[in-house]
Amino acid sequence: MKSKLIPYIFWILCIADIFAITFNYPILQWIAKPLLLPCLVYWYISEINGDKDTMSKLMVAGLLFCWMGDVFLMFESRMPLCFILGLASFLIGHIFYMFYFNKIPGNIKTKQGINLLMFLPVAIYVAVLLSLLYPSLGPLKIPVIAYALVLGTMLSMALMQYRKIAVNIALLFIAGAISFVVSDSLLALNKFHKPISQAGFFIMLTYCLAQYLIVMGGIKLYKSRHGVNGGKEY
Repeated sequence: MKSKLIPYIFWILCIADIFAITFNYPILQWIAKPLLLPCLVYWYISEINGDKDTMSKLMVAGLLFCWMGDVFLMFESRMPLCFILGLASFLIGHIFYMFYFNKIPGNIKTKQGINLLMFLPVAIYVAVLLSLLYPSLGPLKIPVIAYALVLGTMLSMALMQYRKIAVNIALLFIAGAISFVVSDSLLALNKFHKPISQAGFFIMLTYCLAQYLIVMGGIKLYKSRHGVNGGKEY
């Protein structure tokens, strides 16, 4: 299968999953959702020609752990433990994304140093989110706090790329990380704070967008670094 078709298949599956959530077709969701991230893994590996460098392994590992999180959360209603397993899987996935962002080398000509003030809005957002969730977390206080801190750190490290690499690639990573934060925030608020109208629709849409943008950024970064398809070194 040509890798150019994979993004279209991914979005068809995403639409199918959102349709299944919105109109309550569980069988369709059980078919579509587990296939989403394998599509992105296949797309990423195909576009980088199967390169097994450290950064590629980190990206794929992040996607695979997020896929495990997807699968575990599908069983949450039947086995409450699966929520914790899903949370842990996504947390590990975010850590791999953090390592990936940290591994990205910056061009000395464009690297201007990191302004710590750019992380202040992230810290404030995480603090406000946790203040809303905390009263309802019960025994999940520590896992959810740990997850929120890792999620915020992942977003902060994505923001750092704006100072390190080509703007068009950095913006893909930043937009992807922001979408991930929005998706996870909606999920947490809907579960622990108060129900959100059409939560499943918005959670899945922002989640799919997040993963797609991060993978697209990874592909463009690889091609830029390796001069693929006429790409220039950033």
